[in-house]
Amino acid sequence: MALAQIIWVDDEIESLHSQQLFLENKGYAVQTFTNGFEAIDYVRDHPVDVVLIDESMPGITGLETLAKIKEINRSIPVVLITKNETENLMDDAIGSQISDYLIKPVNPNQVLLSLKKIIDNKRLVAEKTTAAYQQQFRHLFTALNSDPDHKEWRDIYKKLVYWELEMQRTDSPEMEEVLYSQKTEANTEFFKFISRHYASWIQVPSATTPTMSHTLLKRKVFPLLKKGTPVFFVLIDNLRFDQWKAIEPVLSASFRLTEEDSFYSILPATTQYARNAVFAGLLPAEIEKKFPHCWKMDQEEGGKNLYEEELLRAQLKEEGLGELRVSYTKVSNNQSGQELQQQIHNLMSYDLNVIVYNFVDMLSHARTEMEVLKELAGDEKSYRSVTLSWFEHSPLHQALRRIAEKPLTLVIATDHGSVRVKTPARVIGDKQTTANLRYKHGRNLQYEPREVLAFREPSQAGLPSPTINSSYIFAKGDLFLCYPNNYNHYANYYRNTFQHGGVSLEEMIVPIITLQSR
Repeated sequence: MALAQIIWVDDEIESLHSQQLFLENKGYAVQTFTNGFEAIDYVRDHPVDVVLIDESMPGITGLETLAKIKEINRSIPVVLITKNETENLMDDAIGSQISDYLIKPVNPNQVLLSLKKIIDNKRLVAEKTTAAYQQQFRHLFTALNSDPDHKEWRDIYKKLVYWELEMQRTDSPEMEEVLYSQKTEANTEFFKFISRHYASWIQVPSATTPTMSHTLLKRKVFPLLKKGTPVFFVLIDNLRFDQWKAIEPVLSASFRLTEEDSFYSILPATTQYARNAVFAGLLPAEIEKKFPHCWKMDQEEGGKNLYEEELLRAQLKEEGLGELRVSYTKVSNNQSGQELQQQIHNLMSYDLNVIVYNFVDMLSHARTEMEVLKELAGDEKSYRSVTLSWFEHSPLHQALRRIAEKPLTLVIATDHGSVRVKTPARVIGDKQTTANLRYKHGRNLQYEPREVLAFREPSQAGLPSPTINSSYIFAKGDLFLCYPNNYNHYANYYRNTFQHGGVSLEEMIVPIITLQSR
């Protein structure tokens, strides 16, 4: 491996010869200069990994040298070394994008540590992360095979997301592959868990049943309501837990995190079913029965989520909260986002403000259809990156920043997540069978039983029956359901796209986050 190239600029460089030898013995190539002009010329013509600059030099100061070097190459890390500890100098130095700041007299180990932080940081982080995951691998393996309950499954998924994000900081394809294999195994076991317990959660709910879509507001949001302090409930559609972790630092700059939790999306994990259940506080079969005008089956024409505000107000009334002042805002394009940004202060007078923000779901669908987005969001890492970039610059973020200093409670949640599908599975159905790739309902469905969770009686899953003898099936893991007609075409077209509606950790265990204004 090539030696890291260091230049050290100090008008008294002779007195630092012993430190130069120390660094060279540690494996660095050190070039020295007594003034900034020589250093600037050298940087212009040679590759340099780090520049060490004394601030107080005759002719041209360290900060002036720094500015000239940054004009040549903005990415070169610079360490400023000075006797001057004044705040103004430190502010100027930090504003000039230095990588580190050392106060004279410096000893060799201080300089070495600074170089290691700058040059070897990525390698050291990768080595430490890999070693830590190797230690945790067996613990996760044991947890997966110890019949975890619904709380333990949430913890397991949170740990898997943690390690997935940590692996982003490394450059170890081998360890990423090990983690991917463990995540695949986790989804296999999770499918078995849901297959065993889901029907009982729906049919025999109790205090120990996990929080699900239809109990989310009752359990996690309504208890926060109190006069005088508005609650903002922001539902960002199709937001996975790892995507929440990507945008968390952006929100944490303005809000204080008080609870990071998760809940279970109902099946199908789609907007039509899960989000209507959130706002109605009812399962889909109950919505169809109690509010028939609010429910449309998949094959029916028209919008499937047009009555969320009506369902929300009915749930509030049912819970004895009908007297509260409530606002409901749905944002599905940039114009409505801009309107929210302009009107956000007006919402402070309401007790509960519900904001439904449609973007991530549109992103996942657009990614399926548009080649450009397939390139931009080709895997989980880039999908998170696109989500973060959107949120940082979104009208939603700007709106929330406007009210961040007001006394309020902010709840961020979603309706369901999504999973990157990789493996096609054959399904045969009639003309009435739904087109969704992660779940289907219809009559006389033919499928491989090991590949799906099936409910021949929709009521067992709290679902309406579209027709007599209709059944529902939900794909497991990373499978996607294809018909025999043009099978290879659709298998290739949809492979590696993000879909939702089936049984996976990514789709079903989703974030519910509580924050307070700072």
